[in-house]
Amino acid sequence: MKIEHLGIAVKSLETSDRLFSRLLGKEFYKQEAVEREGVKTSFYEVGESKIELLEATNADSPISKFIDKKGEGIHHIAFGVENIAFEIERLKKEGFMFISEEPKEGADNKLVVFLHPKSTNGVLVELCQEKP
Repeated sequence: MKIEHLGIAVKSLETSDRLFSRLLGKEFYKQEAVEREGVKTSFYEVGESKIELLEATNADSPISKFIDKKGEGIHHIAFGVENIAFEIERLKKEGFMFISEEPKEGADNKLVVFLHPKSTNGVLVELCQEKP
């Protein structure tokens, strides 16, 4: 397991891209829309990990709801795994709760699943695996 990326909820991808480009001294390497989740994303490489900026594309998006409740900021931490199905079963046996136990297609060519923050000290945790 490794830290794959940190997800940061932002109000404006355009404004935040300018900020993070100046902060990191480089441009994003990828932008992508995930229609099913109602988000647009920008990805920045930072060493062996990444930063994912997330902007809501509609008011019902989880990112929109997060910003309404908590404001802009860190939304989730994602751990890269080799075998997402194995990790889901292992973590269920350890007593962790999931938002959904079925991996789904996420951004950046990944299969993803989220653990419920109630079982992870209030932190939304994402597991992601490179799609085969």
